[in-house]
Formats: sequence, structure tokens, C-alpha cells
Amino acid sequence: MADPGHALREIRRILAPGGLLAVVELAGVPRFLPDDAPANRPGLEVRCHVAADRRFAEHLPHRGADWGVTLAAAGYTVEGRRSITVDDERPHSEAVGRYALLVLQRLRGALADDLAADDLAALDELTDADGPRNVMRRDDLVVRIDRTVWAARP
Repeated sequence: MADPGHALREIRRILAPGGLLAVVELAGVPRFLPDDAPANRPGLEVRCHVAADRRFAEHLPHRGADWGVTLAAAGYTVEGRRSITVDDERPHSEAVGRYALLVLQRLRGALADDLAADDLAALDELTDADGPRNVMRRDDLVVRIDRTVWAARP
């Protein structure tokens, strides 16, 4: 969202009377791999997250801000705030593999200019549909992510 204040005012204008707005703040990109993965580039996901955080800070300075203040400035009353941590270590599922694949593909595209060539090559292996190291073939994937949700009314 390039201009959160403008977007929130516009939503407030079209929100049904008595309507409730939920804002979900992403606390980073989801994590899926063990810290020592992949074997040829241990710590790859951590390096990707550091690069993504730098890029987000540059292009989305409001990311991670207190949305309560922003919502109030746009004419809302905050009804509640809740932090959600997902740390799902259940056995691998195809859905988790597809989610990991999608996120890693997006990271690869977004961070092409920010990562070392070896890290880009490792991401290529993880996202190569026919490759033996494709993330969908891993049985050690988990989902780890933090979110904060604000509920507000005009």
C-alpha cells in the first residue's frame, strides 16, 4: 500500500454502516526451511529474509508500523488488536509445499539484485519443478510466521 492513509479513508467511505475493517500486518515473509537447508547453501532462507526486510524498509516504510495510530488518523476506532504466531511443525503436506514454492518463487524474483549468485542458484534449484531439489520434494517443511490483526470501525 503506497499511501495507507488515503487507502483507509477510501475504505471508510465505502464501508457499509456498522462495518468492521480488519487490517493484517505481515511481520515478514513466511519461513519454511530448516536453518541448515538447503545442504549446498545452509542459511539461505535467513539471508533471503534479511534482504527482503531491507527491500521492504526501502519501499514500504510503513511496514511494521502501529496501525492503531494510522487507523485513528483515518477516522477509525480500533476495536481490538491481536498478534498471531503460526509455528506449524506438522508433517509435510502438499499444501505447505505449494505455499513454500510460491513464496520462494516470489522471493527469487524480488531479490534477484540483492542476493549472491550462489543463493540465487540455490533458489533456482528449490523452485525448479523438475529438479531433484525442488521444495515440493522436501519432507522437512514447516510454516513459521507472525501476523498482527487490527479490527476497527469508522
